[in-house]
Amino acid sequence: MYCVCREHVELAIDKFVDEYEDAPDLVNLQTTAFSAWTPPEHCEWCGNPAEILVV
Repeated sequence: MYCVCREHVELAIDKFVDEYEDAPDLVNLQTTAFSAWTPPEHCEWCGNPAEILVV
């Protein structure tokens, strides 16, 4: 699972596919709320706001 900015979505997808050998689901963090989990505010690879959950 990766929380990334739009710039790093392709990198996160590539890493997910390499690790799990399956296509990930993409979740827009701007429009989705989670009851038991708070997503990180920043991208895993830079300081930009995290916008996409790759899972």
